Amino acid sequence: MSIQLFDLTGKRALITGSSQGIGLALAEGLGQAGASVILNARTISRLDAAVAELRAKGIDATGIAFDVTDHATVTATVDKIESDIGPIDILVNNAGIQRRSPLEDFSIETWHEIVHANLDSVFYVSRAVIQHMIKRKRGKIINIASLASEAVRYSIAPYGATKGAVKMLTRGMCTDWARYNIQINAIGPGYFATPLNEALIGDAEFDAWVKKRTPAGRWGKTEELQGAAIFLASSASDFVNGQSIYVDGGILATI
Repeated sequence: MSIQLFDLTGKRALITGSSQGIGLALAEGLGQAGASVILNARTISRLDAAVAELRAKGIDATGIAFDVTDHATVTATVDKIESDIGPIDILVNNAGIQRRSPLEDFSIETWHEIVHANLDSVFYVSRAVIQHMIKRKRGKIINIASLASEAVRYSIAPYGATKGAVKMLTRGMCTDWARYNIQINAIGPGYFATPLNEALIGDAEFDAWVKKRTPAGRWGKTEELQGAAIFLASSASDFVNGQSIYVDGGILATI
């Protein structure tokens, strides 16, 4: 097997929710493999800082601020990227939020907020991008699912519901779009040290629970997601479709 199978030179990747954390790490990984990367976020200052960080590392990076939960804006933005910048060869649907609460106390408004951010956005962006990929008869879509696509803990039932849906939407996309030579797969991260998890990492009891529950005995590092992303974005995965790869330090492998 040639290492060229993993080479992304000449490819262009759009990564949603990529101004920090997992999204930024995935953008960096794809960029280091040769891809030009388009970062997305809603906060322009944070987006600009992320783009500058990647460019300082020699990565061809561009930032475009838009709201992935606004389907009209998504469609217009994707069409503009395609016409003004170039074809989107790789899409990473990473944008999402977490809201914690006992299910009986979860408000209707917050339910719709998390479904809109975590599930609707995946459909909106994929639907916009796929119109162009189908015409080219090629493309890669990577949806960011979660450990919670398979197992949940107290107070995150709505999050688990959305991430379980992302797993099944990934399979549905494969069923509909594999015939166009497009591969759609998912990555399910376990517990990773990210800015969004700082409060959990700082909670001594929860930190100890994660380390005890994870066979690897630690939190994941965001760069440890890059290999799976490069694989799923590259020619090495041309006959891999509809799959979810869990990068979780072994949590799902053990009770």
